[in-house]
Amino acid sequence: MNDMLFIVRKWFIILPLTEKYLLIKTIINMKSLIKISFLFSFLAIASGSFAQESKVFTNAEGIANGGYDLVSYFTAYTAQRGSKAHSTEYEGVTYYFSSADNLKAFNEKPEKYLPQYDGYCAFAVAKMNKKVPIDPETFKINDGKLYLFYNDYYEGAPLNTIVPWVNDEENLTKMADANWTKIQ
Repeated sequence: MNDMLFIVRKWFIILPLTEKYLLIKTIINMKSLIKISFLFSFLAIASGSFAQESKVFTNAEGIANGGYDLVSYFTAYTAQRGSKAHSTEYEGVTYYFSSADNLKAFNEKPEKYLPQYDGYCAFAVAKMNKKVPIDPETFKINDGKLYLFYNDYYEGAPLNTIVPWVNDEENLTKMADANWTKIQ
């Protein structure tokens, strides 16, 4: 192995400058091509991991809203975990609730409690025109409608999308509503 490395180094040293440049450029292009192919592979795998039969965002177990109780956002203005003991299916999607009362309220009028944009991040729908998973504990109710938001790390830095949403809520709501008709 060391002999081979020595031969390659010796060979590279005697190459004319223009050929060195072309060789280095080719190696850099190959590295870029490899990086791009890895990126596309990662994106294909990642998008497949979020692939769902239903249009509503669900977790890996097929539970909407990460298993959080949709009714509690409205009644207690807090995110509360639901349980299988208080669950129901609506339009092919399973929802969990924290109490029998909340389950009953949802079953009586599900449209009242369903989140906007099928439970995807409202900010991402508005600004990126994309369906992005949410943090069920990051939410806002406005005009009787539930909006959910991404709140996690993005490119190594914390990102809570409710902050820019609140700063321009009227415009972002209009953008999200318009974009949603195209991406749903």
